Amino acid sequence: MFFQNIVLAIRKNKLLYYAKNFLQQRIPAMGYEKAVQKKQAVIQLYDEAYITDRVNYYNKLNQFMLLGKQAVALREIWKIKSPKAYRFDTMAYTRYFNPSLKANFTFGDVITTPTIPTLQKSRPVASNNQNAILLKLDKKRHFFFIHDRKTFVEKKNMMIGRASVVQPHRIRFMEMYYNHPLCDLGQVNREGGNAEWLKPKISITAHLDYKFILSLEGHDVATNLKWIMSSNSIAVMPKPKYETWFMEGRLIGNHHYIQIKDDYSDLEERLQYYLNHPNEAEAIIVNAHQYIEQFFNTTQEDLISLLVLQKYFKLTGQVE
Repeated sequence: MFFQNIVLAIRKNKLLYYAKNFLQQRIPAMGYEKAVQKKQAVIQLYDEAYITDRVNYYNKLNQFMLLGKQAVALREIWKIKSPKAYRFDTMAYTRYFNPSLKANFTFGDVITTPTIPTLQKSRPVASNNQNAILLKLDKKRHFFFIHDRKTFVEKKNMMIGRASVVQPHRIRFMEMYYNHPLCDLGQVNREGGNAEWLKPKISITAHLDYKFILSLEGHDVATNLKWIMSSNSIAVMPKPKYETWFMEGRLIGNHHYIQIKDDYSDLEERLQYYLNHPNEAEAIIVNAHQYIEQFFNTTQEDLISLLVLQKYFKLTGQVE
């Protein structure tokens, strides 16, 4: 377990990530057309309809849209005040386009849909969110997957939950279940929440001792959902209200994760059901693993990202 924790810590280290991206920005881009052509030479092995579907999911624009006066030229992205990860992840793909092209950017945890076409990390799961175009941003933090050596049957018959408890909905959950015998819950933030709930942070590896892992949304999406779905434990959460490049809006309750009501009132019943029906629980794990596999092909992911941007520039009247 000690060495597994070290490996996970190295993989999550952002310093190495920043260094890699800084060096990447110093290498001249080959240009959008050549970049796409190079990737399309390999992408023929994949499903074109699937690629198109992903592109249209992230970028739902279907008609010409005005950019607005606040649009920023691609060459000016580095000036936007935001965590470095957002700028690096954006420039990893915008660098292939004409630097005079413009776009609107909203970096950080976004839970609203803008009035003008905007590139962002997250958006509400809704039918009218077309102005919120998703890019794979802050991916070092959010797109983190693991290999779980422990099988579902070897794990404790409980749900583990460690989180910053600040938002009202997380406080409400803790008030309802902190002392519940099926739950091992703890608050990791010292300011806010309830001092009686304080517990030290634990490693991802320690989480994997439990059959169920709580995955409540925070400011936007639940950061831990991706690595939970790559494990042999099961995410427990209400239906997602927000989504990112992970397409949380396409996840199916009790198929990819254990779905509980928005008011959390059926948590005990849902946990007990899957403890009594382990075959159904393991089927959820298989489905979760199948879902995350689509994000492992970096060539395919890169092509989708470039096509999302190309569609953005086309439907804002900047390229043909």
